[in-house]
This record gives sequence, C-alpha cells and structure tokens, in this order.
Amino acid sequence: MRVLSVDLGTSNTVAVLAADGRPPRVVDVDGSAAMPSAIFAAEDGTIMVGRDAERRARLDPTRFEPNPKRRVDEQTLLLGNDVVPVSEALAAVLRRVLDEVSRQLGGEQPDQVRLTHPAQWGPTRRNVLMSAARLAGITGSITLVPEPVAAAAHFASFPGKALPPGRALAVYDLGAGTFDVAVVSASHNGGFTVLAEDGLPDLGGLDVDQALLVHVGREVSHKDPQRWQHLLRPESTADRRTRRALQEDVKAAKEALSRHPQTEVPMPEPFDDVLVTRGELEALVRPAMLRSVELMSRTLHTASMTPQALVGIYLVGGSSRLPLVGSMIAEKLGVVPASLDQPETAVALGAHHVTLDGINPRTQGVAGQVAAGGTGAHNAPAPTGPVAGTHANALTGAGTGPNPSQNLAQPGGYPRSFPASGLRQAPYPHQGAPANFPPYAPSGEQPKPGGGKRALLIGAAALAVVAVLVTGGLLLFNPAASTETYTAAQCETPGSTDGKGFTGCLRQLAGDIAGNANLNCDAEVTGPLVPEEKFGPMVECTPPKLPGGHLLYMHAESAEKLESYTDAQLSAVAGGDRVTAGWDGNALNGDYVAVAGASKAMLVFTVKDRPLLGVIMQDNGYDPNVTLKTPDQLADYFSERVQPGTA
Repeated sequence: MRVLSVDLGTSNTVAVLAADGRPPRVVDVDGSAAMPSAIFAAEDGTIMVGRDAERRARLDPTRFEPNPKRRVDEQTLLLGNDVVPVSEALAAVLRRVLDEVSRQLGGEQPDQVRLTHPAQWGPTRRNVLMSAARLAGITGSITLVPEPVAAAAHFASFPGKALPPGRALAVYDLGAGTFDVAVVSASHNGGFTVLAEDGLPDLGGLDVDQALLVHVGREVSHKDPQRWQHLLRPESTADRRTRRALQEDVKAAKEALSRHPQTEVPMPEPFDDVLVTRGELEALVRPAMLRSVELMSRTLHTASMTPQALVGIYLVGGSSRLPLVGSMIAEKLGVVPASLDQPETAVALGAHHVTLDGINPRTQGVAGQVAAGGTGAHNAPAPTGPVAGTHANALTGAGTGPNPSQNLAQPGGYPRSFPASGLRQAPYPHQGAPANFPPYAPSGEQPKPGGGKRALLIGAAALAVVAVLVTGGLLLFNPAASTETYTAAQCETPGSTDGKGFTGCLRQLAGDIAGNANLNCDAEVTGPLVPEEKFGPMVECTPPKLPGGHLLYMHAESAEKLESYTDAQLSAVAGGDRVTAGWDGNALNGDYVAVAGASKAMLVFTVKDRPLLGVIMQDNGYDPNVTLKTPDQLADYFSERVQPGTA
C-alpha cells in the first residue's frame, strides 16, 4: 500500500509518502521539504508552481499568485490577462507533488491520497479541494482529513505523548495565512473528536511580514517618501521586482529573528539597511498574538475544558516558531506548549497516523473516500446528506448538529485575498475584522465570520462572563460594538458634540466605550492631560479597572497641534522602556506608543489620516496594587479593553 498525505497550505505545501512497508517520510520537491504553494501563469498557458513560480514572479509579478488557497471562495483568478479557475490553480500545486511522487515510485501513483483541510471548511470548499485533486490526475482513493485531527494524531505518535481515550489536546495552528485553534479528544475506537474549533482568518505569518515591512518603512521612508510609495504601490515592472525582493528579505529577517536576537533587513536604493531586533518584532506582533491566545482560551471554554485539564497544547504551523507565541501561551494560560519535530510538517505526517475506520461520508460532507476514476472537475463528488458538526466528531460522524461553517462559500467566509504582488488587500464585504497590524489600505468595519451554533455558544459564554464581571465590579467594556463611521474628510475639523462631549469621529474612535454609562465619560477634563491651550473637544472616562488613571479622547483642530501635544505628553514620562505598534478597528487604523517611567505609565494611540487621539495614563504612585506599570501591560490593556473593534 502506497499512501500519500498532502498538506496544501496557504504559503507552503508539504507531502509525506509511506510505501512498501517503510515508515512515512517527507517528500522533497525541488530540493526542499516545503514547496511554496505559489503559481505563475505563463503567457503560453503553462502554470508554473513552487520556486519556479517565485522566480518567474520577478519578471512579471502580475501573473503571480503566492497564496491560491486563500482564494478558495473565488471561482477564478485574474493573472496577467489570463483567467485561471481556482480549482485549476490548486490542481497545479497538487499535480507538481504528484509528479514528484510518481517519479520516486517508478512512474506509479499512490494507492491512497490523504488531503488535509481546515476543520472550519464546509462542503463547498471541500468540493473545490476534491475537484482540484481529480484535475491534478490523482487516480487512487482520496480521503479528506481535518488538520487538527491530523495534528493530534501526530502528537500522539511520539513516545510519552499518548492521547488516552477521553483526554483532550489543544492544537494551536499558526500558519502563513490563518490561525486555527481546536480542542481534540481521543475516542475509544482509535479516532478523534473535535470538541471545539475556531480561527482568525486575518492572522498568520504573512501579517507578521507585513507588520515588519511597515516598521522598516517607518525607519527609512523619510529619506525619500515618494520612492517608498512607489515601492508600496508600484506602477512599473522594475518597481514590482524591487518590492518582491524586499518582501522576501523581510520574510527572511523575520525567520532569522526566531533564531537570533537581531538581524538586518537589506533595503533597496536609496534606503539604508535597517537593523531590527527580536524585541522590536515582538512589540509589533504582541497585540495580534494576544488575540490568538485569547481565542484559544475562549475555545477551551466552549469545549468545557481548562488548560490544566489538557494533555498538552501542541504548536503547529511554521509561524508558531516565533518565541513570543510559546511565552505568551505559558504566561496567559499557565501551560507550557509543546512543539515536536518540524511544525511545518506536523499535519502532513499526522495524517498518516489517523485511523480511517471512523471516517465516513456524513462527517466529511463529500465522500470520505472516492473510488478511482474521473479526471474532470465535474466528476468531483457532491455533498451527500447532512454534515455532522466538527464540534462533535470530525471522524466518526457522531455529531450533534450542523457544521456552523458549512455555508461559507460566499466571499468573506475565508481570509481576504492577495493581489499578484502578495500584499494584502482590503477584506471582502462580509469578512472578519482586520488584525492589529496596519494595512496598506484602510479597511472598513466588518462583522466577524462564523455563525450558527458556535456563535450562539460563544455569545452565551460572553454574556455569562460579563454578568460575573459586572457583579464583581470589574466591568469589561466591549469596543467591538458597531458605530457610525466617518470619512477622513468629515473628521478634518471637529464638529458638534453630544451630551458627553464626543464628536461623531471621537465616538467612532471610542467605540462602545462612548455609550457605556459605567465609565463616567464627560467633557469635564481635569488633571495632567489637559493642554495649556485647548484646541478641540476632549472627553475623559474613568474605567473602574484603572484606579487613579485617565482615559482621554481628543479631536484636534489640526494635526500639527495634536502632534505637538503628543510629543509633550510622551516626553513627560521619564523612562526608557517603550512599545510601539499598529492598531486597527471600527474602520480606523493608526499607531500606538506605550512608555513607562518611575511615577506613571502612558499609552498614546493616534489615527493615521485624521486628527484624533486617545491617551491612557496610569499614575503608578496612586495605588501599590496598580498593574499597568510597564509598556507591555499597557499594550495588553489597550488591545483587550480600549482598542476599537476588538472584542
């Protein structure tokens, strides 16, 4: 029996082959265990894959798609002047793997192919994957395996890491394009049950790359702002090539910072090379990584599990190599996560250890194992009856309700697409809220993906948590509530204010805080944050969780006055510790700076295209039990409780 497992990832594809009784081994394609999932549509109709596609991208980036899996909800891709069906793009990636495997098998094909997919994928997306497999020329039987199930099987295959029946493992999967988390329990028949799963479609290694690119841009763009803008929005082939090379250098620098405390990013002329440190990178990505850890905590709650009750937390996905990931999980959840073998290959290797006895068509939504035959897209199997919820049992079909993610075929149910350049575009109209990284184009406020049973469970859990916190006097405010949005032009100068002193633009910045009566927001601003000369409406709030502290919002008459005020406030905090990062929410995006001194700590957050400002200041001498004493603590407080558009 020759069995091939393929993990077709957002950025890289990994294949594992077991043949002739030998143990599973990773298949090297083009000399590497991880083949880029990228494609390049040549003018003669040929689709190149992997490193060949990346090399050709330097010649004509408009014909290059680095992440076709992200565009699974689209029917076609426009590459250059050619229209390529998404199923054919994915088929080209699988075909390249199949060709290499067949070469190693002396021209023969594997008897069985196991394809992994995100647990949240519904039948429509799985049918696209199945169609791609048939278009690729796979003639053997095809089995679809949820990624967290494969990861759990891989974890359990290691000596001393058994997953006994009834015990559960949390899988933290941070890939290049998305973040997925699942709680997987071992069943008594040798299979696995997905107790709960969730994900962030706008968080992954690509976001880390983008954040680092924005950071180095801030360091060098002042030297030649016009040239930098040409790199970000190239119009010539030469600029596209330069930007592509810069992206690769930024990615290499990110990877180097996982191994070394600092590295340099080579920059194109006329800019100087930029030295970046691991601390700077971690400051940039901390808000986003905090989102992932918080989502894991909520997913554990949905599964009625505590971190201490788990067999372990298993890190998979190449981006989980970031040292900050493990340290934040240990800090927030009290469990040190495990990373076994190579995180990039864990899912593909684990698919070989999944027992197939429990897999049935009802679980997969498409035929779990498809008989050989048929090479056209129309031969792909259609959904066959009700789909068992992946919250119940991803393999045995012992579900208790419909899969909440099965109706995500419309744009927006999956991560935003990437243009040929590889930089993120604005999300689809119904897509999840953007990440904390500053995007290249402002994105509007979006509802979060998901629904059905999972949304009700999480909503009920959230209401229960809020009720407990209100009873205990520690009200958490929810900045995720929808607010009316305004354009940059409408916010150029302050308009009329409401009864609390908020302009419409300030209310958009404050989010749900503006309407929360428990936060005592009003226009009577006093204390050290009041400027010598008032230059616009100001509102101060006094959150109960901020003893002796201040939360100030300001709508200035001009950007110049706002900048002068910001510089003066930050300079007044004597201390060397500082955290700087971007934020995004409620159709706004900007930056924040957190500083701490001996007597007080301060975080200032600004909006990049309008004169709006927020300030959090904590008087460290007011109360010996004050917790917001460091820039990191302020940054966490901001992202959890104040940042607009963050649940």
